[in-house]
Amino acid sequence: MAKRETSYELWLKEEGIPVFAGYGVEDVTVLPRKPWKRTGGSGAYIDLKGMEGFTGMYVCEIPSGGALNPENHLYEELIYILSGYGATEIWSEGDDKRKMHFEWQQGSLFAIPLNTRHRMINGSREPAFFLAVTSAPLMIDLLHHTPFVMGSDYKFADRFDGENNYFVPTNSRKEVGGFINWETNFIADARGALVDPSEAKGYGVKITSFDMGGSTLVGHIAEWPVGRYHKAHFHQGGAILLILRSEGYTLMWPPEAGIRPYQSGHGDQVVKVDWREGSVFSPPGGWFHQHFNTGPEPARHLALRYGSRLHPSGFKIADKRSEDGVYIDVKKGGTLIEYADEDPYIRKHYEDEMKKKGVASQMPAV
Repeated sequence: MAKRETSYELWLKEEGIPVFAGYGVEDVTVLPRKPWKRTGGSGAYIDLKGMEGFTGMYVCEIPSGGALNPENHLYEELIYILSGYGATEIWSEGDDKRKMHFEWQQGSLFAIPLNTRHRMINGSREPAFFLAVTSAPLMIDLLHHTPFVMGSDYKFADRFDGENNYFVPTNSRKEVGGFINWETNFIADARGALVDPSEAKGYGVKITSFDMGGSTLVGHIAEWPVGRYHKAHFHQGGAILLILRSEGYTLMWPPEAGIRPYQSGHGDQVVKVDWREGSVFSPPGGWFHQHFNTGPEPARHLALRYGSRLHPSGFKIADKRSEDGVYIDVKKGGTLIEYADEDPYIRKHYEDEMKKKGVASQMPAV
């Protein structure tokens, strides 16, 4: 049977730039790109197996000393600056006199307020690169009329109304549901931002979640020490992970392989994704996945996903088991495998990998 293409997939073809699939991309900054007529830059789309029509992603290059074309759209967008420095102009339809701008650098993270006019400007003599994660697949598939998605003049004043301090960094952190949530519209450098202890996910793990721009797309920054790895867990699809520091690998396997896939004879179903700074990957929905740091420095990743605590969505509430269950043992109804219950081969394999790297494992005995 021929595969049915969604409105979003058809739109990707019309965009005229490459589309990369798979479980992950080793380095988004070196993906082959093509001139992108709509934006005025060059770019490539990334459509990984785990994104599952929930999230969209692309990488874009702004030419040296240049700027992209102004645009607006009825889907949400989070932008992470991979390299370079510059500024973004933001304004609302018919409100050019209140146009404002903010500056960014490598490591900056921010949300584009819904349907605002915006223009990305490169302030350096070298090309600037950014990665964007969007809700475009959901919006385009639901409305299946891209001229409206890309051409509406409606102003969402409750999201953005030209406030001069909108993109001023804040340190508004609150405990929500047992972890720290950071409410800010701009993070100057996610590579060095403060992260909070969250050892329920693993020895030495730190995690801080964030909400931006009134968006349902949110995320978290996670960091864990040299010689350590996360506990395996699963959740809904659509989450995208970008590596900010160190190197290592992630194991992913489907639920039918069980909590001990190697021991039960299903090791052939385990997918290994090697990563380093600039790598991006997306675990499929319901698949266990586990992150391993094999580098000589603490590992850090940026996870972009749905699940806003400020603006909850029905499909995430319905998926509450895997939303909150990532901190709860599978034996207690959650989606987390405790170290004592994991497949014995997993730790042995990790210790073997660490020996190859010449880095000592720091995992405490179970």
